[in-house]
Amino acid sequence: MAVPASPTTGHVPRPGAAGPERMLWRRRWPVWAPTAAALWGALYAAVEIAWAATRTTVQWKEHAAYAPGVQLSLAALAVLAGAACLATTRPLARAGRVAVAAVLAVALPLFAVGTSGLPLYFVTLVTLSGVESATGLAQVLLNTTGAALLLLVALSYRRRLRGDCPRCARPHTGADDGPLAHPAASRAPRRTRAAVYLLMCGLLPWAGVKTVWTLGGDVLGVSAEEWQEAISPGSSGPVKAAASVGIDITVLAALVGIFLLLGLLYVWGQVFPRWTLVLAGRRVPRLLPLVPAWLTGLPLAMYGCVLTVMAPLIAVGVLSPFEPVAPFTSTAQMTWMVEFGGLAFAGLGIGLVVAARSYGARTHPVCHSALEPAHPGPGSGASAH
Repeated sequence: MAVPASPTTGHVPRPGAAGPERMLWRRRWPVWAPTAAALWGALYAAVEIAWAATRTTVQWKEHAAYAPGVQLSLAALAVLAGAACLATTRPLARAGRVAVAAVLAVALPLFAVGTSGLPLYFVTLVTLSGVESATGLAQVLLNTTGAALLLLVALSYRRRLRGDCPRCARPHTGADDGPLAHPAASRAPRRTRAAVYLLMCGLLPWAGVKTVWTLGGDVLGVSAEEWQEAISPGSSGPVKAAASVGIDITVLAALVGIFLLLGLLYVWGQVFPRWTLVLAGRRVPRLLPLVPAWLTGLPLAMYGCVLTVMAPLIAVGVLSPFEPVAPFTSTAQMTWMVEFGGLAFAGLGIGLVVAARSYGARTHPVCHSALEPAHPGPGSGASAH
């Protein structure tokens, strides 16, 4: 018997009373996330201690590496965070709840900051430019995994404390690992769309400069020939091929980000459109756009905001100026390019965060149990017909 969509919530229930067994692990993520986070903490600590003991160079930014003391501190924090995650599965006194919340409040932002290099590694891998630091990439992936698991644990724990379902964040008495009801597809509110479009404008100066260079023009006192000479030694075949037809590979990567942004804002990001052929009309898996949006948006936003603030401070003499690197020959050229890059990264990153937040709210499913009407008790006085 088909269950009709709720006219008040607009949710469209998934047909079938029970999903296949192979999908149950996804439904039970509030149960296994604390254990997974604890295992991650142990693995993270072992890797960091091994790197510190062997004095392995782990790059965290260009020409800078993690100090052994920092690695040991991160190892201790990872173990502490894993223990806090396991503690969320047990009843705790007030002091215990405060301690767990404090550990998660410190660990989650710290490991999230450690994901800031993810977009840069992604660009180098996609363009076949090679990985500058294998240990640096491993560190970023470990931080990303940990931040994701800690976020899942924090969400489910907070919902439990409020008396809500740890999975769907709605109060109900039924099972919390059954089928979900998904909302009807909808586009983002007008204010959200306007804010994202405004943030996307931050890409224009940086993308414009790169495009002028790839098309053979001069800008910021740098000629197209000087730019090509500076990037050619370390460029891969795809990068050179794209540049030969006037396309900068980083601008192309930004266009992929814009495509993701638009999918988060409009209905075709929730239901596959007709041009996807075989997939047309099917519901887009919710995490398909959300995971890359959050993993890319947060690091880009943090990195871009730092650059955007840093460039003016350098220009007025508060911070030490950058040493010019080819093809730039002056501090002013470098400062302008840093500002353009900051506006681009911050605009795209914050735009992805804003759009992902809206998409997550608009597509948030709830357990079928939360939509079932409450049945009156035997002593409620309800009349029988």
